[in-house]
Amino acid sequence: MAAPSSMANADGESTRTGYCAATKSFRSLRPPVPLPPPDVPLSFPEFAFSLLPRSSSSSSSSLLPANPALVDAATGEAVSFQAFLSRVRALAGALRSRVGLRGGDVAFVLAPAGLDVPVLYFALLSIGAVVSPANPALTPAEVSRLVSLSGASVAFAVSSTATKLPAGLTTVVLLDSPHFRSLLMDCGQAQGQEPLPVVVVRQSETAAIQYSSGTTGRVKAAALPHRSFIAMVAGFHALRAKAREVRTLLGAPMFHSMGFLFVLQGVALGATTVVVTDAVARAGIRGLVEAAERWAVMDMTASPPVVLGMTKQRCRLPALERITCGGAPLPAAAIERFRRRFPHVDLCMGYGSTEAGGISRMISQEECNHIGSAGRVTENVEVKIVDHVTGKPLPAGQQGELWVRGPAVMTGYVGDNEANATTFDSEGWLKTGDLCYIDQDGLKELIKYKAYQVPPAELELVLHSLPQIVDAAVMP
Repeated sequence: MAAPSSMANADGESTRTGYCAATKSFRSLRPPVPLPPPDVPLSFPEFAFSLLPRSSSSSSSSLLPANPALVDAATGEAVSFQAFLSRVRALAGALRSRVGLRGGDVAFVLAPAGLDVPVLYFALLSIGAVVSPANPALTPAEVSRLVSLSGASVAFAVSSTATKLPAGLTTVVLLDSPHFRSLLMDCGQAQGQEPLPVVVVRQSETAAIQYSSGTTGRVKAAALPHRSFIAMVAGFHALRAKAREVRTLLGAPMFHSMGFLFVLQGVALGATTVVVTDAVARAGIRGLVEAAERWAVMDMTASPPVVLGMTKQRCRLPALERITCGGAPLPAAAIERFRRRFPHVDLCMGYGSTEAGGISRMISQEECNHIGSAGRVTENVEVKIVDHVTGKPLPAGQQGELWVRGPAVMTGYVGDNEANATTFDSEGWLKTGDLCYIDQDGLKELIKYKAYQVPPAELELVLHSLPQIVDAAVMP
């Protein structure tokens, strides 16, 4: 985030921080990104497919990008954009005609990363069903709790995870079964069968239910509308490199809010998403690095422990240009170590949450040089820094609780009026529960121990420096 300054524009906003004295809030310094009118019926897949760049290898404007949409990092199996769209359309029709899914039905997804998962996400979203992905490593009791929270009626799993699903689901479809393969290849209406009505999905309708502990330790189900993902992807689309094939290694899990978004974003931007399957993930950081080398990726997503671990690997990664890192702050020493090891790579820190989407991020080399920052406030987003004792808004340079307002913010927690009442104020501001401040150091995440503020990543860095320790994680 930019440093405080006394300079102001005609509206009384600081041109360095975006702080407006009249509203006592911070507006994004980035140019606003146009969004579709909110009352226009539009599903996320419709929006994403409308953004797809056309191939420059032919004079026909109807051709899709020539590069693959998806690549399995382990096997090299690829799915072209034409095949991706064909499978999405076939599966969407089969889910309605053969599985009986309708708009508003919640589909619980308990499956490891694979080439079929993005197809499933897009097919469900296109018919107005709600995607609710969860970690396949959860216990049966944890899975049962999430299914209950989301109100799911159907589940998509694989053979190894299906046994964790609770009784009571009307339908369970296994992604590694012949039945699912037949759904992917569905040829449309049976002879003599009435055609299905066209699906109309509104941007305000729920697209996904994702799980979060919010500001408390109790897991909650956050409902995110189609417009949330439309807004976030529109921001990335405005910054995309035109007429250039981009390959991205998806290091974040597909069930995680960050991985989910990058799956959707990759398709919309016409990029090739290299999928980290279990075969690669089991090899740990070494597996990720080898996949990045093999597929010559330009971008990748990585958590702070992965960024730290990469500095210990013997690799060059000449094609890599950018790493998007979030989830926890990286201490300055770790960032400097990474920059010495990979001077050609921009380490783009970001900050966001399941409930609010992307709140801030770095997008340029200049921003990446602000070590300790989480970037500038994202386009179309407005934030407040509020004194958590007095409840009064604070200017730049003062630490308080971060409040957020914008088109990517969730509708609310499913079936939890009490949590919604404490999370939102009367003007629609979402209270994140995170303490931060806005200045040249950006957003800070801190825990306290005996009144001392201790960044978790700094403790992790100390532990990682010990040769006897392979990996470490620190939490409050």
